Amino acid sequence: MKGPLIVVPTYNEVSNIRKLIPAVLALPGSPSILVVDDSSPDGTGDAIREFEGTGRVHLLTRPEKKGLGQAYVAGFRWALEQDFDPIVQMDADFSHDPVKVPELIGALSDHDFALGSRYCCGVNVVNWPLSRLLLSYFANVYTRLITGLPVTDATGGFKAFRRDALVKLDLNEIRSDGYSFQIEVTYKLFRAGCRVVEIPIIFVDRHAGTSKMTRSIVWEAVWMVWRLKLSNLFR
Repeated sequence: MKGPLIVVPTYNEVSNIRKLIPAVLALPGSPSILVVDDSSPDGTGDAIREFEGTGRVHLLTRPEKKGLGQAYVAGFRWALEQDFDPIVQMDADFSHDPVKVPELIGALSDHDFALGSRYCCGVNVVNWPLSRLLLSYFANVYTRLITGLPVTDATGGFKAFRRDALVKLDLNEIRSDGYSFQIEVTYKLFRAGCRVVEIPIIFVDRHAGTSKMTRSIVWEAVWMVWRLKLSNLFR
Protein backbone atom coordinates (compact mmCIF):
# COMPACT_ATOMS: atom_id res chain seq x y z
CA MET A 1 0.00 0.00 0.00
CA LYS A 2 1.32 3.45 -0.91
CA GLY A 3 1.31 6.42 1.47
CA PRO A 4 -0.91 9.52 1.59
CA LEU A 5 -2.24 11.20 -1.54
CA ILE A 6 -3.73 14.68 -1.79
CA VAL A 7 -6.34 15.12 -4.53
CA VAL A 8 -6.70 18.66 -5.88
CA PRO A 9 -9.14 19.65 -8.66
CA THR A 10 -8.18 22.58 -10.88
CA TYR A 11 -9.56 24.80 -13.58
CA ASN A 12 -7.51 27.92 -14.43
CA GLU A 13 -5.40 27.78 -11.27
CA VAL A 14 -1.91 28.18 -12.78
CA SER A 15 -0.71 30.84 -10.31
CA ASN A 16 -1.96 28.90 -7.30
CA ILE A 17 -0.82 25.43 -8.34
CA ARG A 18 2.79 26.54 -8.83
CA LYS A 19 2.82 27.52 -5.15
CA LEU A 20 0.66 24.71 -3.79
CA ILE A 21 2.68 21.79 -5.15
CA PRO A 22 5.95 22.78 -3.40
CA ALA A 23 3.99 23.41 -0.19
CA VAL A 24 2.51 19.89 -0.35
CA LEU A 25 5.84 18.24 -1.21
CA ALA A 26 7.41 19.90 1.85
CA LEU A 27 4.87 18.38 4.27
CA PRO A 28 5.98 15.68 6.74
CA GLY A 29 5.09 12.14 5.73
CA SER A 30 6.07 12.74 2.08
CA PRO A 31 2.55 12.85 0.62
CA SER A 32 2.00 12.61 -3.10
CA ILE A 33 -0.36 14.93 -4.96
CA LEU A 34 -2.81 14.20 -7.76
CA VAL A 35 -4.08 17.23 -9.65
CA VAL A 36 -7.29 16.63 -11.61
CA ASP A 37 -7.32 19.33 -14.26
CA ASP A 38 -10.23 20.03 -16.59
CA SER A 39 -8.01 21.06 -19.54
CA SER A 40 -7.47 24.56 -18.15
CA PRO A 41 -6.72 27.00 -20.99
CA ASP A 42 -4.42 29.09 -18.75
CA GLY A 43 -1.58 26.53 -18.74
CA THR A 44 -2.33 24.87 -15.39
CA GLY A 45 -1.54 21.44 -16.85
CA ASP A 46 1.86 22.58 -18.14
CA ALA A 47 2.70 24.02 -14.72
CA ILE A 48 1.91 20.68 -13.07
CA ARG A 49 4.08 18.76 -15.55
CA GLU A 50 7.06 20.83 -14.40
CA PHE A 51 6.98 18.86 -11.13
CA GLU A 52 6.36 15.35 -12.48
CA GLY A 53 10.07 14.50 -12.21
CA THR A 54 9.73 14.42 -8.42
CA GLY A 55 7.84 11.14 -8.68
CA ARG A 56 5.24 12.43 -6.23
CA VAL A 57 3.25 14.73 -8.52
CA HIS A 58 0.60 13.22 -10.80
CA LEU A 59 -1.68 14.82 -13.37
CA LEU A 60 -5.07 13.50 -14.43
CA THR A 61 -6.40 15.56 -17.34
CA ARG A 62 -10.08 15.54 -18.24
CA PRO A 63 -11.09 16.69 -21.73
CA GLU A 64 -13.46 19.42 -20.57
CA LYS A 65 -14.85 21.21 -17.55
CA LYS A 66 -17.30 18.80 -15.90
CA GLY A 67 -17.61 20.16 -12.37
CA LEU A 68 -15.94 19.86 -8.99
CA GLY A 69 -17.77 16.77 -7.78
CA GLN A 70 -16.92 14.65 -10.81
CA ALA A 71 -13.31 15.85 -10.65
CA TYR A 72 -13.10 14.45 -7.12
CA VAL A 73 -14.81 11.23 -8.19
CA ALA A 74 -12.20 10.78 -10.92
CA GLY A 75 -9.45 11.53 -8.42
CA PHE A 76 -10.82 9.09 -5.85
CA ARG A 77 -11.04 6.34 -8.46
CA TRP A 78 -7.43 6.92 -9.47
CA ALA A 79 -6.27 6.98 -5.84
CA LEU A 80 -8.01 3.71 -5.04
CA GLU A 81 -6.71 2.01 -8.18
CA GLN A 82 -3.17 3.12 -7.32
CA ASP A 83 -3.45 1.85 -3.71
CA PHE A 84 -2.91 5.13 -1.86
CA ASP A 85 -3.92 5.38 1.80
CA PRO A 86 -5.01 7.76 3.26
CA ILE A 87 -6.58 10.09 0.70
CA VAL A 88 -7.00 13.83 1.27
CA GLN A 89 -9.05 16.32 -0.74
CA MET A 90 -8.43 20.06 -0.76
CA ASP A 91 -8.79 23.18 -2.90
CA ALA A 92 -6.00 24.59 -5.04
CA ASP A 93 -6.46 28.22 -4.01
CA PHE A 94 -4.92 28.14 -0.49
CA SER A 95 -8.30 28.60 1.18
CA HIS A 96 -7.27 25.30 2.78
CA ASP A 97 -3.89 25.60 4.49
CA PRO A 98 -1.66 22.64 3.54
CA VAL A 99 -0.09 22.82 7.01
CA LYS A 100 -3.30 21.28 8.41
CA VAL A 101 -2.98 18.12 6.29
CA PRO A 102 -0.89 16.17 8.85
CA GLU A 103 -3.46 16.95 11.57
CA LEU A 104 -6.31 15.69 9.40
CA ILE A 105 -4.37 12.53 8.59
CA GLY A 106 -3.45 12.06 12.25
CA ALA A 107 -7.14 12.12 13.19
CA LEU A 108 -7.63 8.97 11.10
CA SER A 109 -5.90 6.89 13.76
CA ASP A 110 -9.27 6.50 15.49
CA HIS A 111 -11.74 7.82 12.91
CA ASP A 112 -12.65 6.82 9.38
CA PHE A 113 -12.71 10.32 7.93
CA ALA A 114 -11.89 13.81 9.13
CA LEU A 115 -13.42 17.14 8.10
CA GLY A 116 -11.63 20.45 8.20
CA SER A 117 -14.32 22.56 9.86
CA ARG A 118 -14.84 26.31 9.67
CA TYR A 119 -17.58 26.27 12.29
CA CYS A 120 -16.81 23.70 15.00
CA CYS A 121 -14.97 26.30 17.12
CA GLY A 122 -16.86 29.50 16.38
CA VAL A 123 -16.74 31.03 12.90
CA ASN A 124 -13.27 30.88 11.35
CA VAL A 125 -13.60 32.44 7.90
CA VAL A 126 -11.43 35.28 6.60
CA ASN A 127 -12.13 37.72 3.74
CA TRP A 128 -15.64 36.58 2.88
CA PRO A 129 -18.39 39.18 2.45
CA LEU A 130 -21.04 38.92 5.14
CA SER A 131 -23.65 37.72 2.64
CA ARG A 132 -21.57 34.71 1.62
CA LEU A 133 -20.62 33.91 5.20
CA LEU A 134 -24.27 33.90 6.26
CA LEU A 135 -25.21 31.75 3.26
CA SER A 136 -22.55 29.19 4.15
CA TYR A 137 -23.27 29.16 7.88
CA PHE A 138 -27.03 28.78 7.56
CA ALA A 139 -26.65 26.26 4.73
CA ASN A 140 -24.86 24.08 7.24
CA VAL A 141 -27.53 24.64 9.90
CA TYR A 142 -30.16 23.69 7.30
CA THR A 143 -28.19 20.58 6.33
CA ARG A 144 -27.89 19.41 9.94
CA LEU A 145 -31.60 19.91 10.57
CA ILE A 146 -32.69 17.94 7.50
CA THR A 147 -30.10 15.16 7.43
CA GLY A 148 -29.19 14.75 11.09
CA LEU A 149 -25.49 14.85 10.29
CA PRO A 150 -23.48 15.34 13.50
CA VAL A 151 -21.11 17.93 11.99
CA THR A 152 -21.07 21.72 11.88
CA ASP A 153 -19.47 22.01 8.42
CA ALA A 154 -20.94 19.52 5.96
CA THR A 155 -20.22 21.80 2.97
CA GLY A 156 -16.48 22.17 3.49
CA GLY A 157 -14.07 20.67 0.97
CA PHE A 158 -11.02 19.92 3.16
CA LYS A 159 -11.24 16.23 4.12
CA ALA A 160 -9.11 13.16 4.82
CA PHE A 161 -10.32 9.59 4.33
CA ARG A 162 -9.04 6.19 5.28
CA ARG A 163 -8.97 4.04 2.18
CA ASP A 164 -11.31 1.46 3.70
CA ALA A 165 -13.88 4.21 4.29
CA LEU A 166 -13.69 5.64 0.79
CA VAL A 167 -14.26 2.24 -0.81
CA LYS A 168 -17.70 2.18 0.84
CA LEU A 169 -18.84 4.93 -1.53
CA ASP A 170 -20.48 3.89 -4.78
CA LEU A 171 -18.70 6.45 -6.92
CA ASN A 172 -20.94 5.62 -9.89
CA GLU A 173 -23.93 6.93 -7.94
CA ILE A 174 -22.46 10.36 -7.17
CA ARG A 175 -23.66 13.02 -9.58
CA SER A 176 -23.55 16.20 -7.50
CA ASP A 177 -21.08 19.09 -7.54
CA GLY A 178 -20.03 21.97 -5.32
CA TYR A 179 -21.58 22.17 -1.86
CA SER A 180 -23.92 19.30 -2.60
CA PHE A 181 -21.03 16.97 -3.44
CA GLN A 182 -19.47 17.64 -0.05
CA ILE A 183 -22.78 17.01 1.70
CA GLU A 184 -23.48 13.83 -0.26
CA VAL A 185 -20.10 12.23 0.49
CA THR A 186 -20.25 13.06 4.19
CA TYR A 187 -23.84 11.84 4.52
CA LYS A 188 -23.26 8.56 2.69
CA LEU A 189 -20.14 7.74 4.68
CA PHE A 190 -21.91 8.56 7.94
CA ARG A 191 -24.88 6.37 6.99
CA ALA A 192 -22.42 3.59 6.12
CA GLY A 193 -21.25 3.61 9.73
CA CYS A 194 -18.01 5.52 9.26
CA ARG A 195 -16.69 7.45 12.25
CA VAL A 196 -16.25 11.17 11.57
CA VAL A 197 -14.35 13.88 13.41
CA GLU A 198 -14.12 17.62 12.77
CA ILE A 199 -10.76 19.40 12.94
CA PRO A 200 -10.92 23.20 13.30
CA ILE A 201 -9.41 25.16 10.43
CA ILE A 202 -9.22 28.81 9.44
CA PHE A 203 -10.67 29.26 5.96
CA VAL A 204 -9.12 32.13 4.00
CA ASP A 205 -10.76 33.22 0.76
CA ARG A 206 -8.66 32.68 -2.36
CA HIS A 207 -5.64 34.92 -3.00
CA ALA A 208 -5.65 34.47 -6.78
CA GLY A 209 -7.94 33.16 -9.51
CA THR A 210 -11.71 33.30 -9.73
CA SER A 211 -14.32 31.70 -7.49
CA LYS A 212 -16.29 28.86 -9.11
CA MET A 213 -19.41 29.47 -6.96
CA THR A 214 -22.65 29.90 -8.92
CA ARG A 215 -26.33 30.19 -8.06
CA SER A 216 -27.00 26.76 -9.56
CA ILE A 217 -24.50 25.20 -7.16
CA VAL A 218 -26.37 26.73 -4.22
CA TRP A 219 -29.75 25.44 -5.41
CA GLU A 220 -28.31 22.00 -6.09
CA ALA A 221 -27.28 21.83 -2.43
CA VAL A 222 -30.73 23.01 -1.25
CA TRP A 223 -32.43 20.09 -3.00
CA MET A 224 -29.66 17.56 -2.36
CA VAL A 225 -30.30 17.38 1.39
CA TRP A 226 -33.95 16.43 0.79
CA ARG A 227 -33.00 13.84 -1.82
CA LEU A 228 -30.59 12.24 0.66
CA LYS A 229 -33.14 12.34 3.47
CA LEU A 230 -35.94 10.87 1.38
CA SER A 231 -33.76 8.18 -0.19
CA ASN A 232 -32.84 7.02 3.28
CA LEU A 233 -36.46 7.02 4.50
CA PHE A 234 -37.67 4.87 1.61
CA ARG A 235 -34.70 2.48 1.56
